[in-house]
Amino acid sequence: MGSNYMTDPLVFLIDTLFSLYILAVALRFLLQWTQADFYNPISQFLVKITHPPLRIMRRFIPAIGRIDSSSLVLALALQMIANFSILALKGLSVGVVALLLLSFTDLIKMLLDIFVYAIFAAAILSWFAPGNYGSASSILYSLTEPLLNVCRRVLPDLGGIDLSPLAALVLLQLAKMMVLPPLHQLATILG
Repeated sequence: MGSNYMTDPLVFLIDTLFSLYILAVALRFLLQWTQADFYNPISQFLVKITHPPLRIMRRFIPAIGRIDSSSLVLALALQMIANFSILALKGLSVGVVALLLLSFTDLIKMLLDIFVYAIFAAAILSWFAPGNYGSASSILYSLTEPLLNVCRRVLPDLGGIDLSPLAALVLLQLAKMMVLPPLHQLATILG
């Protein structure tokens, strides 16, 4: 048994636990930003599990307009802790600036992925349960409609066929391809 015998499961566990909590914080940020229904059971769940650290952070980090900056700072700090822990377990070291940039890149990727998965889920839900109102569909609608509305304004009317989800997915994928690699490369250079 090599040194990876205990390292790999520990890295997996750290990555999974941190990623799930960072996802909860990111979803809370996005739902606040899109003004989703606060009383939705999913929103309430996210508020309850993220409220303890955010309550403390909001004393020191004010919101900027509709942007809950304390949620963003918490997500970035947690991502930095996760990346530092994983790199340390693998025996790698990285500078603070590179760690910050790497964590920022990971956070942007997560936010873009949330939109991609939400658009897919909303599209599939609209095929199987059109017009059905539930807590999940309400959240998906709140997350996806701002982006889809922008795409609808740009796309021509095609006689009842809504191609805005496809256009949004293409734009999100282009953003991932054009924004993330340069940031990751810069973090590697600085590391």
